Amino acid sequence: MTHTYHPLGFTGSRIAQGYWRLAEWGMSDQELLSFIEQSLEAGITTVDHADIYGDYQCETLFGRALALKPSLRDKLQIISKCGILLPSQQRPEISSHRYDQSTGHIIQSVDQSLKNLNVDSLDMLLIHRPSPLMDPDHVSEAFEHLYTVGKVKHFGVSNFSAQQFDLLQSRIDMPLLVNQVELSPLELKHFKDGTLEHAQQHAVTPMAWSPFAGGDLFKLEGINPTLYQAMSDVAEAHQASFDQVALAWLMRHPAGIAPVLGSGKIERVLAAQQALTMTLSDHEWFAIWVASQGHPVP
Repeated sequence: MTHTYHPLGFTGSRIAQGYWRLAEWGMSDQELLSFIEQSLEAGITTVDHADIYGDYQCETLFGRALALKPSLRDKLQIISKCGILLPSQQRPEISSHRYDQSTGHIIQSVDQSLKNLNVDSLDMLLIHRPSPLMDPDHVSEAFEHLYTVGKVKHFGVSNFSAQQFDLLQSRIDMPLLVNQVELSPLELKHFKDGTLEHAQQHAVTPMAWSPFAGGDLFKLEGINPTLYQAMSDVAEAHQASFDQVALAWLMRHPAGIAPVLGSGKIERVLAAQQALTMTLSDHEWFAIWVASQGHPVP
């Protein structure tokens, strides 16, 4: 079953598949095509990319697989990000790791992403990280152009605070629909700094990158034994895995968090999708919250 939402925000699958490690998966084009098809059959239709992923290679790898079956394009919501510059043999003109959110760079990045991904348009473009030199008028000009010529359908941001989001939104006529931030049972910052309340207020979909805390979730016994026990109790009660519990915990939040997976193993992806059938009680949710913080609620 395909689960789509946010009724007022970005429409896509509740769980997205991220491809930032695609270059490490070692898949042939045909193997990757099979992975994409199996993910689609499981209801995961949103795919998450960025121009810099895999030393600027991941979009191209995905595009080569998609070229084997172009009809899949219409079943996908393709997200990509831009605005970070990384020195690379693929980009010899880049001299230092920094940000570039100028009008010209954003437009150029999208053109390159479309070429790499072998598609005519992106469903969503995100500014990858806030820059201290970001001029919102320059970003607005790029977004307006990309929308007008049909290269990008929707826009959003990644790793933006509520204030940074509002600044950019104030210069753009169309609504920003996504803020992609780090959220997990081990990363509570954005549960506390107003990001999720802001998302709810403005009908923004918060997408959670690194929902398993970069793999630390599976080392909890040594990192945080109290959280390990709390998650173990919930996992046992629901006959679920740790990753399923983590996803269900995120999705229990009223902001409508959309987790972004990073695994290249289809078994993990299919298992993660089962988290959609789980609903944690308030008691279970707060047990994990309290264990992660290390102190009771006030």
